[in-house]
Amino acid sequence: MSGIRGRDTRPERAVRSFLHRAGLRFRLSRRGLPGRPDIVLPKYRSVVFVHGCFWHRHSGCRYTTNPATNPDFWQRKFQENVERDRRVEQKLSDLGWTVFVVWACELGEERLLALVEAIMSQPSSSTEQRTAQPATRSRRT
Repeated sequence: MSGIRGRDTRPERAVRSFLHRAGLRFRLSRRGLPGRPDIVLPKYRSVVFVHGCFWHRHSGCRYTTNPATNPDFWQRKFQENVERDRRVEQKLSDLGWTVFVVWACELGEERLLALVEAIMSQPSSSTEQRTAQPATRSRRT
């Protein structure tokens, strides 16, 4: 269990690399947000969680197995993970962030292209700020 990484996992690095090659710039694990998302794209007010299928219980996935030892503990543990994921997604949505979840088993190019398109379809926060500001300028004399 000590060998299980919480960040900079292979799937997370693959998603970050793909987003960067697509021209998207992001921050990692921003502390001020609920759940510390893996990837934060402030320009698009979007966050990406890269979930492991085993820990976050990807429904219908072959990697979502149940350990044979201590099944009650594991069932409770997995249920708490899923409930926490739902709470965090709801909190982020309430704060105005768009939440994307990428599963470790779905890191194909087609899926990641769809993610990039979905992120880029979000309104840019810098555009919103420019349109929200008054068009008049004050001059210093």
